Amino acid sequence: MKIAVSSSGKDLESPLDPRFGRCPYLMIVETDDMSYTVIDNLAAAAGGGAGIQTAQSVAAQGVSAVLTGNCGPNAAQTLMASGIGLFTGQNGAVREVVARFKRGELSNTTEPNVPSHFGTADMTQPYAAAVGGRGGGMGRGMGMGRRMTGGRGFAAPQGLPPAQGTAGPSKTEELKMLRDEARSLAEQMTNIVDRLEKLEKDLPSGS
Repeated sequence: MKIAVSSSGKDLESPLDPRFGRCPYLMIVETDDMSYTVIDNLAAAAGGGAGIQTAQSVAAQGVSAVLTGNCGPNAAQTLMASGIGLFTGQNGAVREVVARFKRGELSNTTEPNVPSHFGTADMTQPYAAAVGGRGGGMGRGMGMGRRMTGGRGFAAPQGLPPAQGTAGPSKTEELKMLRDEARSLAEQMTNIVDRLEKLEKDLPSGS
């Protein structure tokens, strides 16, 4: 089976990078023999839509699953629309995470575990501290649920400290973020419609 792991380096001993959409590298690992290829994540520096672009990149590699720390709603929906399993809350060396996957110790998820644009700020350390200092992994006890804020996306988990040394976005920055998110959602909707049309064409007549 071919799987993708968000990585901070270019070998199996590299630590898993908790940011799916903005990890510097994607390790494409063949679980049968642990052979792998490394892909530079060109979406890491994108102004918006990094999660969707990264999800599309791994889908193009024909992977069956993604192992990562944090995954936002847009990326999660894109992966699921492509039939790719998502395993969030992971941490440790890439080799160790893949080994846990092969032993069947990881649980598939159908929900994002961070809000949109989580990877654009240095929020990983405060979040990690809030769950007992387990590195970048969010763990499984921090489900986002389905609570929405004003219809604009997933609400951040309650009781967690804000990123230190960062002020709230200005109106101009917020406007740019919302425009980027709207563009990303439009791209995502296009991908989903294309996928639906392909599946409908593949169905036997009369189904």
